Amino acid sequence: MKPSVAVVILNWNGKRLLEKFLPSVVKTNYPNLQVVVGDNCSDDDSVAFVKTNYPMVKVLRNNRNYGFAEGYNKILAQVKADYYVLLNSDVEVPENWISPVIDLMESDRKIAAAQPKIKWQLDKTQYEYAGAAGGFLDKYAFPFCRGRIFDAVEVDTGQYDDVKEVFWASGAALFIKSEAWKAVGGLDADLFAHMEEIDLCWRLKNMGYKVMFCPDAEVYHVGGGSLNATNPFKTFLNFRNNLIIMQKNLPKNEVFQMIFIRFFIDLAALIHFLFKGETKFAWAVSKAHVDFFRRLKQSNRKRTAVQIPFHEHVGVLPSSIVYNYFIKKIKRFSHLTGSL
Repeated sequence: MKPSVAVVILNWNGKRLLEKFLPSVVKTNYPNLQVVVGDNCSDDDSVAFVKTNYPMVKVLRNNRNYGFAEGYNKILAQVKADYYVLLNSDVEVPENWISPVIDLMESDRKIAAAQPKIKWQLDKTQYEYAGAAGGFLDKYAFPFCRGRIFDAVEVDTGQYDDVKEVFWASGAALFIKSEAWKAVGGLDADLFAHMEEIDLCWRLKNMGYKVMFCPDAEVYHVGGGSLNATNPFKTFLNFRNNLIIMQKNLPKNEVFQMIFIRFFIDLAALIHFLFKGETKFAWAVSKAHVDFFRRLKQSNRKRTAVQIPFHEHVGVLPSSIVYNYFIKKIKRFSHLTGSL
């Protein structure tokens, strides 16, 4: 029998998205599947919509909006399956999107997490910003994707159709073995949203697990379903959380130097926002740094027991993605030099 899989969609006031994308999920062709909608205390009628129209879908409700990270922690504590799939509510799926990923993960006990190819739902020839063909970090722990560097998103021509170990798998369609989820302690609730999947994957890798990209399955993501790119709060979360996950997961002899360098990179981003007249985003970067220091002791207590030297991880670019993109004008992952 195939391993049991639970596809879990976290919802908050997302009736419009559930109406559009839940039909494709319930048509999934997989023999040992349950579909769960975990509701983060919505005040629209999305829960009633699911219960009325999709009685085969299990609905679990949180007593308040816990955000993405803790919201999933609360819901998955109530779900039993061999594999969890954390699926965004704004993702369309084809019928056979689960089996290829599960088959890959079953082939190696060290594989804890994986993602399918993630393409843009509005133009399915393109990769999608949040995940593309797998996630990587540069030498200063700045995240980017195979198929997407900053705002340069590539058309999918089959250039990344190889099974590949990556640094992180996107939370838009994250497959994870339930035993690995429990071993690593789930998502970090203090991150609230954004980069929590990078933190999760980093902790898994520090435990000796692998994170993989599976090209034989693909899904179609709209993106920005909860917070779009024009929201300064998203900028705040991205900058703050990136610093927090570095503090938590880097070895002691690397963490101070890396964060010190990142402060200067972030300062350049702040100045860039100011020159563009985007003062709300500049202020968001500043607030991110203040909040990072405010949480320093709290985050320090969450440091993993073992930290592998950063450059020894698979999926780390041995140069700066900021320099490659803005100075060298490299827009495609395949044009990057160095071992990846």
